[in-house]
Amino acid sequence: MEKGSHSLSVAQDPPLPPPPPPPPRTAGGWKSIKYILGNESFEKLASMSLISNMTLYLRTKYNMDGILVVNVVSIWSGSSNIATLAGAFVSDAYLGRFRTLLCGSIASLLGMGTVTLTAGISQLRPSTCQGESHCPQPQIWQLGFLFAGFGLLAIGAGGIRPCNIAFGADQFDNRTEVGRSQLESFFNWWYFSFTIALVVALTAVVYIQTNVSWVLGFAIPTACLGLSIPIFLLGCHTYIYIKPQGSMFVDMAKVIVAACRKQHKPIGPYNEQYSLYDPPSVNETEPQMYRLACTDRFRYFDKAAIIIDPSELNSQGLPKNGWRLCSVQQVEQLKCLVGIVPVWVSAIACFLVMDQQSTFGVLQAIQMNKSIGPNFKIPPGWMGLTSMIALSIWILIYERIYVPQAKKLTSKDARLTLQQRIRTGILMSILCMLIAGVVEKMRRDSALKHQSFASPLTVALLLPQFVLSGLTEAFAAVAIMEFYTTQMPESMRTVAGSIFFLSSSIASYTSSVLVNVIQSVSGRNGKSPWLGGHDLNKNRLEYYYYIIAGLGAVNFVYFNFFASHYVFTSNVGMGRREMQLEDSTPRDSRTLSKCSSKDEEKA
Repeated sequence: MEKGSHSLSVAQDPPLPPPPPPPPRTAGGWKSIKYILGNESFEKLASMSLISNMTLYLRTKYNMDGILVVNVVSIWSGSSNIATLAGAFVSDAYLGRFRTLLCGSIASLLGMGTVTLTAGISQLRPSTCQGESHCPQPQIWQLGFLFAGFGLLAIGAGGIRPCNIAFGADQFDNRTEVGRSQLESFFNWWYFSFTIALVVALTAVVYIQTNVSWVLGFAIPTACLGLSIPIFLLGCHTYIYIKPQGSMFVDMAKVIVAACRKQHKPIGPYNEQYSLYDPPSVNETEPQMYRLACTDRFRYFDKAAIIIDPSELNSQGLPKNGWRLCSVQQVEQLKCLVGIVPVWVSAIACFLVMDQQSTFGVLQAIQMNKSIGPNFKIPPGWMGLTSMIALSIWILIYERIYVPQAKKLTSKDARLTLQQRIRTGILMSILCMLIAGVVEKMRRDSALKHQSFASPLTVALLLPQFVLSGLTEAFAAVAIMEFYTTQMPESMRTVAGSIFFLSSSIASYTSSVLVNVIQSVSGRNGKSPWLGGHDLNKNRLEYYYYIIAGLGAVNFVYFNFFASHYVFTSNVGMGRREMQLEDSTPRDSRTLSKCSSKDEEKA
């Protein structure tokens, strides 16, 4: 027998004992989720009260023109989402998900209070416009105070967004069939619960902001955010807490550096010279931790785990330099992240469409007939409720009608696959922008014909584009969030949350860049720019919408011919001792794969 990693032959190995049954769980489950969803609902009520009506607030109280409003809202939204990377790092390395959520909620409360002060103290804002030609601009210190509130809100979002759904998913045991089924429904109900709360609450809050008082309209969500914190703390005795395991981002950086240092070293199924460093996981006994199987995809990164010289290990069998030698587990974690990048790119285009409705969609509503009867006008911020209602109705129909009925007819799980849902969401995004462009042309032509600032056409014409934006989120965004969370191990769920919001952040920044580029290019040679100013009637917003629709069409082709190959048709591996991917060959301590050295195979 040739020497290898085992002293006994395969024939002499005793049979593997069956895996032990999962230990009983006295915490977690739906009893914990009610507190988490309660906190999430009130937090979203507070944050979305700002987001849905901030365009109108900056336009009317800070006298910002359309381009500046879009830039401020987009950059603020993008910064809030990109802050989730820092939140994920702090959560994984130091505080854990529970403490990060709590700190994020407190920061958001301070930010909400700051923005409420801008509404309550007139000296913090510029004076009211006296016609379009006499519109005082805010002073630097006034913008500084406003942006300080936005900064605190961004910090709070950075702590809350990557951890809330990850902390909720921690409460389910993925090793059981019941736990996996509950987790599958959790993603939809997570969206549904706070969306219903927003639809009910924002109807009143946005109306108060627009027609009663901005101070009261901001004070109400601030109080709700303050209430969310004690609700979250009430569930402390029911939660399952996962201890910080160290930052995945640092481990991933180590893998990249180590692989680059060994880029000229061979690695592959026929390599007999080197073996891979794959020590037993120190987290084997943790109920929520799973080992990742060694896979054949992205094999370049396997170079980081090859042992070139036994002197790379110390007397305890640990690497002397973590930037030169990494474990198979570290390598596979990076592979998980790289494996979702194609879908992440596709998600950006979907979020790009959704961003337009909170900015340009609201600006369209401002310049349309908002009257219902002689005495009531629809607040422009209400248009965003249409998207939430559409999302909620679809989730309710899907979970309560479609899935049960289809299961009865087919006698098997008949849920739409992730690929089908993402594809449908992309198509919805394209249709949304095409309809938005047609409606904008009708609105503008009508306003110019009647020589009025606001078109006599009813604001109800905007409903289809807002509905399609909500359905884009219901199909694509929910499916993408589910894909990120289920295709990564439990230890990377916070990273999955931050990656989800990072795609939204890139979409916000992209929207800002597109707006400025289109304004600059279309305004050359003395021509009237497509975008800019306080009056949409002087713009050609429909052209901008058609450009976004064209990007959506490119995204649809890209997803179908490339990114869809990285979306698996089922939640593979989540209930196994080792997570496995459909196109990969697993390996545990005795079952060898192509990732093993030739010595191990001969042994």
